[in-house]
Amino acid sequence: MTSLDLAQRRLREFAEEAAAISPLYEHLASRAAADPEVAGLLTAASEDNATGELLLAAAHRLVQAEPFHRLSNYYPSLGGTYGADESTWPLFRDFLLERADRVRALVSSQVVQANEVRRAALLYPAVAAAAKQAGGPIGLVEVATTAGLLLGLDQYSYRYQTAEAGQVVAGPAKAALGLHCALELAPGAALPKLPKTVKVAAKAGIGEATADLADEDAYAWLEACVWADQPERLRLFGVASGVLRKNPPRLVTGDPVADLAKVVEPIDAPLVVITSGSDLDLVPALSALGRPVWWAAHEAGELRLVRIGDSGAETTVLATTEAHGQRLVWR
Repeated sequence: MTSLDLAQRRLREFAEEAAAISPLYEHLASRAAADPEVAGLLTAASEDNATGELLLAAAHRLVQAEPFHRLSNYYPSLGGTYGADESTWPLFRDFLLERADRVRALVSSQVVQANEVRRAALLYPAVAAAAKQAGGPIGLVEVATTAGLLLGLDQYSYRYQTAEAGQVVAGPAKAALGLHCALELAPGAALPKLPKTVKVAAKAGIGEATADLADEDAYAWLEACVWADQPERLRLFGVASGVLRKNPPRLVTGDPVADLAKVVEPIDAPLVVITSGSDLDLVPALSALGRPVWWAAHEAGELRLVRIGDSGAETTVLATTEAHGQRLVWR
């Protein structure tokens, strides 16, 4: 398979993924897959990194930089109100090919960064349960982070919509960011007890490509990674970023597993580690710390709480989830 063949296949796969949730990205990715010149721009990326989402993020970044271009009429993130029509693809194609060098520079140097703050609504019940077991203020650590948005979960408010009790409210009442999540009960399950506050004594995050929200270029790229026809996600990202800028957590660039011990060493509080979509096995690294640790893991459609102590690791599956924080089915 040539690099062009791979790029076209990845674009087709992304078009299929986007079909149910992003009409604009499905429209653009499916046509890009059939256009060797446009698909060829993606060959500047490494094989692992060459995804349809990366090309669309690069395009979004360039439209952001030229917000008065006609193409912005199709980008709700920039105030556009047009739906995809017969003019969308020709405009998009010409826009990218006229800026081919800039597109190649972006796809060869950047990676797609998913900063989905709505996942905090999934993790909050697990972190709250861990904090209760810990019996005091916790040290909150996000593994495989980018900008650390999930480290702000103690500063966000939550509204869980239930059939049994209406709307269940958690988190601080006057939070700048409010997140909504449907909360269903599996047969035989009882509603979780969600506290108004989770006391956090220290925060840290580690990831291979951490991003400084105060850096304008880094922030613009993170914005560009949000799909252009999902402006609500972009709004939540902006509000969460504002919350974290006021009190930035300590973020370390490094191997999420090999360098984990160095990140948590300064934290003098019970450790609660959070992950979301990382697909990492942290149990050996956490066990090697030689201290009690709780791991709230949102992975593969499940929310798990792993307690690691002298007797080993004990795992409880708390809920099944939807990937972006829309729904939690409590078990």
